[in-house]
Amino acid sequence: MIYLQLFLTFFKIGLFTFGGGYGMIAIIQQEMAKNGWVGDEMLANFIGISETTPGPIAINMATFVGSSVGGEAGSAFLGALMATLGVVLPSFIIILLIAMLFKHFMENRVVFSVLSGIKPVVLGLIFATGIVLAYNNMFKAGFDYRALIIMILIGAAAIAFKRIRKKDLSPIIMIIVSAGLGMLLYSI
Repeated sequence: MIYLQLFLTFFKIGLFTFGGGYGMIAIIQQEMAKNGWVGDEMLANFIGISETTPGPIAINMATFVGSSVGGEAGSAFLGALMATLGVVLPSFIIILLIAMLFKHFMENRVVFSVLSGIKPVVLGLIFATGIVLAYNNMFKAGFDYRALIIMILIGAAAIAFKRIRKKDLSPIIMIIVSAGLGMLLYSI
């Protein structure tokens, strides 16, 4: 039963979320709290792991949550499989339909208007998720000065790199440096 619930929950998340994985985080957090599956601290850990592991964040999140919830029910693999299938299938089905109807679909003014209206909402969801994550990670369980130091150092490095080299600092480099700083600062 829990495996079907995982599938349906992540299918709903995948079906009604626009903007990719970062747009899904707020809805995943809401669904996890509603079902009592994963607490805020564990979800923050899943988000961090999902961002640093290869692949789309939404699929990684579904896999980690499904593994955790399924593991408590008896099979971490089946939980991960059901949650991952649930989050992937809506996009797969929609893209398949769009590919079949692409030419007519993109010329439709209603579709264009709907997609144009969704863009600011997606941006707002991603921005709100960033604020909630920053608040939860730095202030909710007591002020975490180490996280603030890492954020300031990485932000300053990205700005300096942009000004000096006239291009963006690679996210891969930022992740590696952040991981190193985290190991250094949190082991002290």
